[in-house]
Amino acid sequence: MGLGFTLPLEGPSLVNFVVSAVFTGVSLVTVILRVFVRVRLVKAFGWDDGFMVLAMILFAALNVVVMIGTRKGIGHPSKEFALPNGALDLDAIQEAMLWWWLGQQLYLWASAITKVSIAIALLRLTIKRSHRIFLWFIIVLAMTIMFVFWMILLFDCKPVSYFWTRVHVLSATGTCTSVEVLLVVAWIYSSCTIICDFSLGFLPIFLVWKLQMNFKTKVAVAGILSLGAVASVAVLVRFPTLPHYRDTEFLSSTLSIAIWSIVETGLGITAGSLITLRPLFRWLLGDASVYGKKPSTGGRYPLSSVKSSRAKGSINLQSSSDPSYWRPDLNPDRDGHFVQAVSLQQRSGQHYMNSSQEALYTQPRPDVEGRGVTVQKTFVSTVSPRDHRF
Repeated sequence: MGLGFTLPLEGPSLVNFVVSAVFTGVSLVTVILRVFVRVRLVKAFGWDDGFMVLAMILFAALNVVVMIGTRKGIGHPSKEFALPNGALDLDAIQEAMLWWWLGQQLYLWASAITKVSIAIALLRLTIKRSHRIFLWFIIVLAMTIMFVFWMILLFDCKPVSYFWTRVHVLSATGTCTSVEVLLVVAWIYSSCTIICDFSLGFLPIFLVWKLQMNFKTKVAVAGILSLGAVASVAVLVRFPTLPHYRDTEFLSSTLSIAIWSIVETGLGITAGSLITLRPLFRWLLGDASVYGKKPSTGGRYPLSSVKSSRAKGSINLQSSSDPSYWRPDLNPDRDGHFVQAVSLQQRSGQHYMNSSQEALYTQPRPDVEGRGVTVQKTFVSTVSPRDHRF
């Protein structure tokens, strides 16, 4: 049968196919919304957004491989590869093993880049040196363990193709690393992944704890920023399934590993994108005047992109990699001074305050004249280094 061989989607293989399709759709929607917010609404597309888009591309490729591989035999026991004469279709098993190997390679890269994106997003919020060092440590750790594990799996067999051709026991030649060694490496990789996920989940609590806001708001902000750690749940569930690498029924026994790997990456991409969508909700709830149309008079600057210069009366566009990208009010210059701009809009008896990710109109908009006023207030504060805490 060979390349034309397919198996029906039923039982565990159907679950695998549906999980791949669902998480592809959900994560793709959230990433598209993220790009819309960052490019169209706040006009502040950064490195974290670029990495998340890259992770989404790799994740989509992973799920395409998994869905094709499921039809080719991933998740099916060897008896379902039987030919009419009772012998096993070794060519079909070999093709299924190839699809499994490709999916494994894509998973490692998609998962690691997702963590890097979330860590870079948190870097925008940090001003304490210890927090920034810790986040860079997480980035280096995530990429290092991924690269080491990827190299081990890539060259698990010599030649590489022996991983899937070894089903032809009488004709294929080559060697593979001991399964026990691979299990040890897989356990180390999973343990480090859990550490990274939990670190990215708990760090936002320390970032917002000393902010001047009420307790409920602190809990809400910390909870939103910690969404990226939900992927650790899938890693914990997958942990006890790793010994299935030993099973002789490899394609069916390792299906649970494949499913939870997809869930882990999909949750990470989805949660990591959700934390950027607050401007979208404001836009949808009727506060669209903050975004979108360009005012006919006056300039329009994202608050997060305007930084005070030492030269009086001048401004410089701020790099999106600066931690004050999301919190410009927490970015003192070397003299210990910083400028904080607050924009209040009064319409229909209500006040709106722009967040640091939203736009500041320096002149009243024509379309709201007669219905309210725009008040902008700028003041200079002086802080000492020891008082400058997040």
